[in-house]
Parts: sequence; C-alpha cells; structure tokens
Amino acid sequence: MDFLVKAAQLLLSLSILVVLHEFGHYIPAKIFKTRVEKFYLFFNPWFSLFKKKIGDTEWGIGWLPLGGFVKISGMVDESMDKEQLAQPPQPWEFRSKPAWQRLIIMIGGVTVNLILGMFIYSMVVFYYGETHLKNKDAKYGLTFHEMFKPYGLENGDKILAINGKPVDNVLEINKAVFLRGKRNLLVEHPDGKRETILLPSEIHKEMFQKDGYTSFQPRIPIQVDSILPKSACEKAGLKVGDQIIAINQDTVRYFDELLAKLGANKKKNVAITVASNGEIKTLQVAVDSLGKIGFSQPEMKKMFQLTEVNYSFGASFSHGIARGWWTVKDYIAQFQFVFTKKGASSVGGFGSMGKLFPATWDWEIFWLNTALISIILAFMNILPIPALDGGHVVFLLYEIITGKEAPQKVLEYAQYVGFILLLTLLLYANGNDLYQALFK
Repeated sequence: MDFLVKAAQLLLSLSILVVLHEFGHYIPAKIFKTRVEKFYLFFNPWFSLFKKKIGDTEWGIGWLPLGGFVKISGMVDESMDKEQLAQPPQPWEFRSKPAWQRLIIMIGGVTVNLILGMFIYSMVVFYYGETHLKNKDAKYGLTFHEMFKPYGLENGDKILAINGKPVDNVLEINKAVFLRGKRNLLVEHPDGKRETILLPSEIHKEMFQKDGYTSFQPRIPIQVDSILPKSACEKAGLKVGDQIIAINQDTVRYFDELLAKLGANKKKNVAITVASNGEIKTLQVAVDSLGKIGFSQPEMKKMFQLTEVNYSFGASFSHGIARGWWTVKDYIAQFQFVFTKKGASSVGGFGSMGKLFPATWDWEIFWLNTALISIILAFMNILPIPALDGGHVVFLLYEIITGKEAPQKVLEYAQYVGFILLLTLLLYANGNDLYQALFK
C-alpha cells in the first residue's frame, strides 16, 4: 500500500508538470500561428490510451509514462518525420518562422516549469506558512558529523551566526555550509564560551564523500516513540515511553550518544538499561549490521518548540520566488557531484523520485515536492543536450548569432545522438534504483 500511495503521488505530480510544460511550448506556437499536430501526456508508441482531434491538434494520452510531447509542424523532433521535412516549407511550420519566434517556442516549457515552481512555493508558504527551529529552542545544541571534530565542533555546540549573519532557522544551517559556501561560524560551546571557527573552502566535497550533507542536526534526547514489529527491541521487551539511560553500563543521554554506542557494537548483543514506570531494568538486545535495534524517535514537533512563520499574500510571492531561486542555485551546486564516482552511483530514476513522497498522502509535502521537481525539470531540460529543449536552443542561438541555419542533416543526427544519450541515462538511472532496491 505504501508503494501505491507514493507511486500515485509521483504520477500525479509528473502529470501536472508535463502537461504544463508542454503548454509552455503550445501557447507561443499558437501565438506565432505555428501548427501543433499533437499534444500528448505520456508517449504513445504503437497506440494511444486516448486521443481526440480538435482543430489541427490531436490531443491524447499515451501508455508509456516517461513524459509527454507536442509535435510541432516542420520541426526536427523525436518523431523524426522526414517525409514532412522533405516537402517545401509551409507558412504554418516551425521552420518557416523567424529564429527569435522559434527560440521563444523552445524555451516556453522551461520557463513554465521555473515560474510554476516559484508559484507553488509561494502558495505553499501562504497557505501553510513555514516551520522554523530557533537557536533558543534548540536547547540541546547540535550534533555534527565526526569530520568536523578537527575544526573544533563538538556535539552540543550551537552555531549562533554564519558569515556574520545570525542564524534564524537551525534547520537551514546544513544548506548554508554544504551548498552555499558559508564557512565562517560563530559557535557557542555548552560551557558558554564562544569562538569563531573557519571551515576549509573545500569542506563541501569532504561532506559529500563522507555522507555528511546532513552534518548539522538538532541534538535530541533519547525518547522511545514507537517499536518496530518483530524488532530486537520488541523481542527484548522495550516499551513505548521507556527511557534508555545506559548501554553496557555507559551512560547515554542523547540520541547521538546512543547511536555511537550501538554503532560500535554491530552484530553484537548489548545490555540496555532503561527507566520504565519508575523502575530501572536491564534488557539484552541484539544490534543489527546497521547499528540499529528497532525503535523510532518522535517527530521534531513533539520534541521542540517550533516557530510557525506566516506570510501575507503579497509577501508569499517574494518569499516563493526567493525560495525557487535558491532551489535552482542549490541544485546547480549539487550537480558538480554527479561527475564523481560516488555521485554517478547515486544517480536515481523514478524510484528515487518516488522516495521523495511520504507513505501517507500529505498535500503540503506533495506540493513542495512538485515545486522541487518542476525546478529540476527546468534545469535538466535547458542543458545543451540534443533532443532536450536546451539542445534546440543551442542551434537557434547559433543561427541568431551567425545568421546561418544549421543544416537539416546536422539537426537530424544531433536528435539521434541526443535520443540515444537520454535513453542510456534513463536506463542507467533506473538501473541504479533497481540495484539499490535489490542489493543495498
């Protein structure tokens, strides 16, 4: 059932984005009196699930849910309609229009995805607001990946300011360091002492290699909120509400301390001391190969006093645009890692996209993920790869600058190369998902 709920959310999200993206091509094409022969949600090799001809355009739904398309008369696209292209150009065809009009038609889809992402962010913050964790409410400080210990950061420290700007939301610290190049930290230690710590300029690369891109997390006490069925905890008799106070007689107060002790005892039995209804008892629990014993912590909103930040209708747009812009910049900042060994093995397809969505339907998360995917689609589509919008844009810019149209054969061969490249990438990304599901 969890799979079906996630799949339904992903399918609905992609359907909305694909249809609106294609309208981004369709509308300027019609404005410039260019004939659109087909408008499809999903691809339709061999047959369509639905189709209806209205005017010059066939509207339909394909059976292969890998995107969608509009077929514009007189354009070298994935249809590779050479018979049409061999005929003399007609006034309603794409190839007959001025280069600047063709350029607007081609960037229309990307433009819609970018604006749509910012619009959704604006409406989400207007309707739901935002949740911030203030420094004063992160009363236990932060936990840090061990890579930061040589620089003077220890669990329990607070980061008061980054590059001279006070930290307003603790939950944004990781992005500031990992993606936005912030390196100057004003730190307050548990004893009240303050110092400035300057991180190396290349720390983001080390964070990526060591899985430290969630390096800065609020420190939380140990609370048993739920027990996984048939887990080691359940078998040992641990109950919801019990307080774990020691592992092998070593005192633990915070969840990071518990994880460290369990991680040092993988595939071993440990003695867990718990306080249960005023009684102190010791349980023997088996630790699995991942250093887990089978219980979960409460949601953050149950552990901290969170601040709800609300926006007026007007302010929500400026905030949504800013959030969309930062999403683009953050995604570009992460894109560099795709070309590393670890990054290449982390590339995912539809399975990875589906994991963005929760197992229960949550409209706020649905729309936030849809905004994120919309902006990612805008970025990916504008890449200068043949068969993508960005590939067509490159040839059009060449024509505008030189005054010479790229030869028809060059456009056709580029389309073939781009199609093969995209198909290879699609198989590779989804193959990675399959490998992760089966062997990880």
